[in-house]
Parts: sequence; structure tokens; C-alpha cells
Amino acid sequence: MELLGERAVVLGASIGGLLAARVLADHYHDVTIVERDVLTDLPTARRGVPQGRHGHVLLARSSQILAELFPGFADELAADGVPSSTGSQMSRIRLSLNGHLMVHSADGETTDDSTLYFASRPLLERNILRRVQALPNVTLVDGHDVTELTATPDGDHVTGVRIADQVHATRHTIPADLVVDATGRGSRTPVFLDKLGYSRPSEDELVVKLAYASQLLHIPDGTLPENLFAYFPAPGRPRTWTLVRYEHDTWMMTLGSMVGRPAPANRPEMLAWGEGFVDERALSAARAATPLSDVEHYRVPSNRWRRYDKMKRFPQGLLVFGDAICSFNPIYGQGMTMAAIEATLLSECLRRGDQALPQRFFRAAAAKLRVAWQTAVGSDLTLPEVAGPRPLPMRLSNAYLDWVMTAAETDSPTAVQLLRVTGMLDSPLRLLRPAFVGRVARVNGLGRGPRSEGNRGPRPIPSQPSLGKPRATRI
Repeated sequence: MELLGERAVVLGASIGGLLAARVLADHYHDVTIVERDVLTDLPTARRGVPQGRHGHVLLARSSQILAELFPGFADELAADGVPSSTGSQMSRIRLSLNGHLMVHSADGETTDDSTLYFASRPLLERNILRRVQALPNVTLVDGHDVTELTATPDGDHVTGVRIADQVHATRHTIPADLVVDATGRGSRTPVFLDKLGYSRPSEDELVVKLAYASQLLHIPDGTLPENLFAYFPAPGRPRTWTLVRYEHDTWMMTLGSMVGRPAPANRPEMLAWGEGFVDERALSAARAATPLSDVEHYRVPSNRWRRYDKMKRFPQGLLVFGDAICSFNPIYGQGMTMAAIEATLLSECLRRGDQALPQRFFRAAAAKLRVAWQTAVGSDLTLPEVAGPRPLPMRLSNAYLDWVMTAAETDSPTAVQLLRVTGMLDSPLRLLRPAFVGRVARVNGLGRGPRSEGNRGPRPIPSQPSLGKPRATRI
């Protein structure tokens, strides 16, 4: 493969940064990763990834991409004791979406060979880091802060990055043909652009004021047959409750509260959080579990999309990647998967050369981000407690999805197709195919017995609620 330059520099050893480095290694003679934290080979949470101490699920599409980028990666997860299940094993998950409890049927009613892996975030990062560091042309420079970008006198082309050693207080410059910012939601690229004479990107934002509380637990093998219990917020209940199985009989219990309401402060409050809407077996297992960590807290103010794709001027030799472009309400688990998808887009762009690379990459990323953004923001806005505009197309889409979720309470093929869309394997357009719409109509026309929390029939399309003037809410 023809090389495009001498060196590419990646800022941040996040999962997004590591995947970007993996792709860049095919196109540049050397790739240097600069990371603030001092990294080890132990699968432990680190300061620079505070969300690593909270629940994560690797969506099916990201599992596929990791297997493509790192052949044998799934085998390594299995060797590390990571549990897994196929996409059709509805008996291995207990999932409530918008108050609709998905069918919990015996397996085999439908076929989906995609695989879900339930690895802890620290283990996943450690295994990806090992693979990237094994590449002969990749170098990791950890324990360093990024202080500024260097550029040509006219600012048209970024030429490198200046970094500072945290221990020795020394500074030096790394020249680069391409710099990729993968430093996450706190990215300083808007500030760097300002210093180079560019405007800052506009932002789309929906304020959700999410608060998390998590605790790592030990639950003995055989206690629960499921790998995941996930109860997402529902109208009138802007709370979430998640219990996910990780490697070696460890489980992460993560509870969340939206719209500024406080998350549980301690373990007793956590154990009472799910009463009334969570499976009693899961609650009992959590009560009997052995805590392996303190209760950790985390806050996310909003969904935020920095619209680099809309900038009229942007320097060559610079890209922004992953959460540094767009960060979602994390309860939907889209962040790692979008980073993996962006890695495939970056690879496609690089195969066509580096001419106008930022513009081509940002446009390609925006097309994928738009779907994920509409999913996350649309889901948040099903909650009347969340302030924000609800245009007619969104209200119609949410009403239709509510109808689909009603069918998914009792019909496995409907539930599996819905999960393939939320897992980013299939386009949302698959939910509009005539055969699928017909199936949903037939299922919803059948008589039923008692139904789940969300089984109240299709909810009316919400009108624009009177919630006061939305603040920092731009869709």
C-alpha cells in the first residue's frame, strides 16, 4: 500500500485514538500516539477515562469492526473469560426500551449470527492497546500533555504538535504530516483553531443532565443466566438501571438519572433504585453480591455534536475523531461503535489519498453520525421531562418506534430486527420494509394477556411541552 507521509500523530490513547492509529499505520511510515495518562498492561480504569468505571456494552457492529482490524481479537476476548451471546439469544438479555420490556423468549425462534461481547472497558482498552503497540511502526508517548499545534505561517496546514513531559517539565515538538485529535469530549481543537485564525465549529446540543452511579460487583457463576439487564428511561421515569456481566464473574451495576435529578449517593440507595420496574432476580443478585469497588459517580451534561463538516475553512493536516467530534448520551452505548465506524471511514478516505482529507472525512463521518444522533436525541426527547423541540418528523418517528417496541414485547423476530438497528448492524430503513411493517401490524393486532411496564398501548404523540425556554438546546 502506498504511503501518504512520513509521520501521523494521534492525540489520545482512547479507544477511538487507538483505532485511528491502527488505520493510520497502513498509510504512514510512523505513527505516534500521545497520551496524558501513564499506561500499563493491566486492565484497570485510568484517570483520563472516567467513564471506564461505569457500565459499557460493545455493540455488535463494533465487534465486527474490531475483528476486521485485529484478526483473532474475538478469540482473545474469549481467552480472557469475556462472556458472549449471539444476537438472536433473547433469553440472555433483559431489555426495556422506553418502558417496553422486550420478549425474553427461548432461543432459536429467529436467526442472527452477530455476536455480542460483554467485556469491561479496561480489559477492552488493554487488549486493543496491546494489538496497536505490536504494530512495528507505532510508538506510544505517554505521560505527556499536548500544549499546541504547529502550522505553516499562513495557518493553512498543520505541521505537528508541541507536547510537555508531565514529570520532567520538558517540552518538544513532534513534526507530522497529519495530526488526529482523539482526546474526547474535552478536545481543545476549537481553541487551537481559534489560535490559528479559524472560526470554531458550530455545535448541535441537547441538554440531558445525566448523572451516573456505578459499582463493580462479584456475583457467583450460575446466579443469573442473562448477560445483561438494561432498563432505559421511560416517560414519567427518567431513570436507568443496568447490570452487565463481565469477565470472571464480575458485574457492573450502573444506575442513571436524567434532567438534573441526582443519582444514588451510596450502595443502600443503589439497591433501592430499581424497585418497581426491574426484574426481582436481578435486584436480589445485586443485593447479595460482593462489592469490588466503591460507588463511582459521573455526569454528562448533554449530547453534543461539533459540526466540523459545516466549516467553510479548515486546515489541512488535521482531523478530529470520535467523541471529540460528537459525544452522545452514554446510556445508549454508541460512543465506542461510532469510533469503530469512523475508523473504517478514515481507512476508506486514506485509500483515496490525502487531498482535501479533512473535508472528505468530516462529510463521511457526518452521514453516519446523523443516524446515531437522531437515534440518541430522538430517544431522549421521548421523555417529556427533557426540554427540546420536537418537530413533526421526530414525533411521527417516535410514535412508529413505540409501535414497533410494542410488537417486540412478544415477537422475537421483531425484537431481533430492532436490536440489529440499535446495534448499528442495519440501517433504520430496515424497520420500514413492507414485510416488517406488516409483521408488526399483525403482532399488534393479536390479543394479549397482561403486558409489561410499557404495555400501555401506543402512547399519543406528545405535543410541544411547556417546559420553559430550552437552554443550550439546538437540534
